Amino acid sequence: MPSIDLTGKVAVVTGSGRGLGLAYAHALAAHGASVVVNDVDEAVAEAAVKSIAEAGGTAVAEVVPVGTSQAAERLVNRAVEEFGRLDILVTNAGILRDKVLWKMTDEDFDAVVTTHLKGTFTCARAAAVRMREQGEGGTLILVGSPAGQRGNFGQTNYAAAKAGIAAMARTWSMELGRAGITVNAIVPVAATAMTETIPAFAPYIEAMRNGEPLPAFLRKGEGFGTAADCAALVPFLASEAARSITGQAIGIGGDKVALWSHPQEIRTAYADGGWTPDTLADAFPTSVGAELQSVGIPAPKFPEA
Repeated sequence: MPSIDLTGKVAVVTGSGRGLGLAYAHALAAHGASVVVNDVDEAVAEAAVKSIAEAGGTAVAEVVPVGTSQAAERLVNRAVEEFGRLDILVTNAGILRDKVLWKMTDEDFDAVVTTHLKGTFTCARAAAVRMREQGEGGTLILVGSPAGQRGNFGQTNYAAAKAGIAAMARTWSMELGRAGITVNAIVPVAATAMTETIPAFAPYIEAMRNGEPLPAFLRKGEGFGTAADCAALVPFLASEAARSITGQAIGIGGDKVALWSHPQEIRTAYADGGWTPDTLADAFPTSVGAELQSVGIPAPKFPEA
């Protein structure tokens, strides 16, 4: 494989003041890209910029909550004003408002969908306009989640938004292909503030923070690691080495990288003249319904004590 060199490229990473977003920004800067760091907290954003600079990279901060068209324009304009162009967009910004369906409010739903789904749409649209004007292609990396691929208890809003993001990646890969713009969704799994709330993971994350490595059954079996592990995928997808990869959902975590399938028909049955409720009742259990699909993120498999 060629060396990954993003020198001269300019990236915007939304929600990059901390966590996975900060890891993505660091990884891009380490490979030569200039980065616009985005966060809603000015102190957090400036600290992220400082950490990138101290590591030898180049970055500036743009403090704005994503979601609106105005915020998207600010991010793209900042990249162009500071560095002259835009080549890479990573839509990482997100929030959580977890509740079961019957307790979730309109505000809970709208806040998450606005940040994740609409924020991805508005930022991608602004970036696509700029990249098409430049006429030199580009890279959109949309951040998905296992919850969007399989659903997750208590995450109606988040799972719906992340599923929509994967669908947008497939759609935009077709629409932007002629412009040389690749579009992929990534599905990261890492030790973050969110996964720390899962009781089974908490002691391992705490041990990791105390300098102990995550065990192999987590890094390999569960594909669960650090934010830096997930970040490796971002500069790769932004590079010339990945120019032929578009419209995909790619998972990464720990020692594992994986390609997620697109939804597709897996079983079919036919009835001459069409189906009735009665013929469906008779045929479904032994035809298309013989092996129904599971839902939810599989529970982690821990070694027996």
